[in-house]
Amino acid sequence: MRSPRTLFDKIWEAHVVQAETADAPAILYVDLHLVHEVTSPQAFAELKARGLKVRRPDRTFATLDHSTPTLPPDADGRRPYTSPAAAAQVGQLRANCAEHRIPLADWNSADRGVVHVMAPELGLTHPGMVVVCGDSHTATHGAFGALAFGIGTSEVGHVLATQCLLQRKPKQMRVTVNGRLRAGVSAKDLTLAIINSIGFGGGSGYVIEYAGEAIRALGMEGRMTLCNMSIEAGARAGMVAPDEKTLAYLRGRRHAPLAFAEAAERWLSLRSDEGAAFDKELTLDASTVAPMATFGTTPDASIPIGAPAPAPRNESEVKALNYMAFAAGAPTTGYDVDVVFVGSCTNGRLSDLRDAADVLRGQRVKDGVRMLVVPGSEAVKRQAEAEGLDRVFIEAGAEWRLPGCSMCIAMNGDFVGPGQLAVSTSNRNFEGRQGKGARTILASPATAAASAIAGRLTDPRVFARELADA
Repeated sequence: MRSPRTLFDKIWEAHVVQAETADAPAILYVDLHLVHEVTSPQAFAELKARGLKVRRPDRTFATLDHSTPTLPPDADGRRPYTSPAAAAQVGQLRANCAEHRIPLADWNSADRGVVHVMAPELGLTHPGMVVVCGDSHTATHGAFGALAFGIGTSEVGHVLATQCLLQRKPKQMRVTVNGRLRAGVSAKDLTLAIINSIGFGGGSGYVIEYAGEAIRALGMEGRMTLCNMSIEAGARAGMVAPDEKTLAYLRGRRHAPLAFAEAAERWLSLRSDEGAAFDKELTLDASTVAPMATFGTTPDASIPIGAPAPAPRNESEVKALNYMAFAAGAPTTGYDVDVVFVGSCTNGRLSDLRDAADVLRGQRVKDGVRMLVVPGSEAVKRQAEAEGLDRVFIEAGAEWRLPGCSMCIAMNGDFVGPGQLAVSTSNRNFEGRQGKGARTILASPATAAASAIAGRLTDPRVFARELADA
């Protein structure tokens, strides 16, 4: 009889075109290749130099997100690109997609958005797929029971030309989260707690499968947040086995299979077998997780909101604490916040905006704090506006923008100024990630909204209690 296999084993084995050897990686078939304007120009140029065509344009999908301004065009229709280079990137992707017949969610498309938000919305991501993109947070799509990971520019060219990729098989880790999250604790809080437990780089060389009662209790958007940040623990990818929630999310979407019932039966078989072996196991208790926020310059450096920043253990941690201008032993709730950002492929979905709006409703952003709210896609924007969420943000004093990566990566003119302290719902708090000299605290959408009101990092449950008492 066949040995028990993990979810990852099943997907990997189904996509191996040529087996790995000591001298060469495996050749892996790719089901879906997502493309955006930043990492693709050189790859398309390489194809042109070699006289090659895109092998499977029908398994490739492109969008505009990284360099795109989130402010509307002027009266003459000119978009406020931050530089000629940004505008050129967008123009080049348009030209490349037209030449190679690749579907593109362009400026005038109702589908446009951050690549890891809009692709699931369209039903492009299915359980059992291998999904790649020239973006490290491709791990997001693992929430559907897919093997999804980021690739480099040269690999983008390789997939465009061959629909395959050279890969060494990674090791496997299972993170089991037992119990249930307490009221007011979100998927982002759980994610930061897991990364803290694994450690920065602790997942290097692994694909992580998330399991347990608390993971099953998460909705699909929460699972996407969790898988999105697997890369922040150094992992190659993160995965959650498909279940009825997965099916409910995909049913009726534009690119869902026509024979949905047949596909659904196959998808539900994609789970780790009883007794399947993992190289590493980690178990957490969800009931111990509180609203979390980072205090350092790596995503694993997180603590419950209100806890004192721990004493640095090495020179790197001394440097990080100095950069953040935080004092060891003092809670990070004692520092004035300059900027609050709600958005990104981590937390720019509709449920994230609802969480932020629930805290902000009837409140005001504190004077001197700039709050930017950027929906993850045109679809999110439309639905948020239909629900009146945009009015909640605007009336509270926040800026409501067009979809894009925005302040997460600060490539489009949205950035945190030098020395400013930001509470951000994005995925990385590296030095300069959100702007030169910017200091970033990673947190949930509800925490970001609470911090905008208070002007300091704040546990969102404070406002939940106020609302309950009103």
